Amino acid sequence: MTGRRVLTLVPIALLALVAASCGGGGNESEGTTGGGTTSGNQVKVALVTDIGGLNDRGFNALANKGLERAESELGIQGRVFISDASSDYVPNLTQGARGGYDLVIGVGFLMGDALSTVAKRFPDTKFAIVDFPWSALKDKPANARGLVFAEQEAGYLVGVAAATATKGSAVSAVGGQAVPAVVAFLAGYRAGVKATDPSMRVLQGYSQDFVDQAKCKELALTQIARGSKAVFAAAGGCGLGALQAAKERGVWGIGVDNDQSFLGPHILTSATKKVDVAVFDTIKSVQDGSFQGGGDTLYDVENGGVGYGKVSPDAPNRDALIAKLDDVSKQIAGGDIQIPRS
Repeated sequence: MTGRRVLTLVPIALLALVAASCGGGGNESEGTTGGGTTSGNQVKVALVTDIGGLNDRGFNALANKGLERAESELGIQGRVFISDASSDYVPNLTQGARGGYDLVIGVGFLMGDALSTVAKRFPDTKFAIVDFPWSALKDKPANARGLVFAEQEAGYLVGVAAATATKGSAVSAVGGQAVPAVVAFLAGYRAGVKATDPSMRVLQGYSQDFVDQAKCKELALTQIARGSKAVFAAAGGCGLGALQAAKERGVWGIGVDNDQSFLGPHILTSATKKVDVAVFDTIKSVQDGSFQGGGDTLYDVENGGVGYGKVSPDAPNRDALIAKLDDVSKQIAGGDIQIPRS
C-alpha cells in the first residue's frame, strides 16, 4: 500500500526542521491507496492547492481527484499541501521539493511566480502548474510544464445553453478575480450568448475573491434583480454563493470547472474543465519517462479537456438543447467557431 497525507502549512520558523525530519508538516490526515509499482521505483507527487483548499467542490477538488486516481491506478505516492493564503505558496512548494518528490504540481494561476522561483531553485525536481503557461513563468525553468485550458470554449458552450434555455432579456456571470482563465471563461460565455441571441444582455462582475461565498452571492443577487435569468459562476468556492443565490431566486445556475449538477436541478449545466485529467496525465508522464519541461499541454474541446456538464432534467426541451450543444461542440472542435479569450 502507498500512503498519502493532506497537510496545512507549518509556521515558517519550523519549516526547516519539519522538512528535514519528514518532508511535510502541519495537521495531517492519512489514508491508504491501492495499486503498486515496481519495488524501488515508486513515483512521489506533491500537490499544492490554491487558497480555498479541497472543499471548494471545483478546481482544487478536481486536482486532488486526479492525484487520487494516480494513486489508485498507477500506484504512486501522493501528498497534498494546503495553501490557506498566498504567502503559503513558496513554503509549500519548497516543502514538496525538499521532501524528495519527483513531481510538484501547483494548482492555479496565482501560484505562477512562486512556482517559477522554487522550480529554479530545485532544477532536479519536476514541476507542473495548472492554468499558467510556461512561456509566462518569469524564470522560464526548464524543469517546469504548464497545464493550460481553452476555457473560452467551455464558456461559449454554457453561453449557448443559457441563451437557449432562458429566452429572457438578460443572463449574467460572476467572476472571482480577473485572472486569464476566468477572463477566458467569461469572454466565451458572452460570445456564446450573443451568437445565440444577439439582443440578450450579458451582465457580469468580479467578486475579487475565490473563497468568500457571501461576496459572490451578493453580486449574483444584484444581477438577478437587474433581470438575469441565468448566473454563470466562474469564481471557485466563492461561486457556490452565486449558485445558491440562483437557487433561492428561481433562476438557472451554471457551474464551472467541475460538473456541479450535484448541487441540484437548478444547475442548468456546467463549463467543465478537466483539471483531474491534466494532473493524472502529467503524473503518468513522469512515471513513464515522457515528461518534458519547457512547454505546455493544452486541453480543449477537441481533445475532451473542456466541455459542458450534465444538463438539468428540468431544462426546457432538454433533448434538443443537448443535441444543440453537441453540434456546437463539433463545430468548435473542427475550428468552425472562433472564440475570443478576452
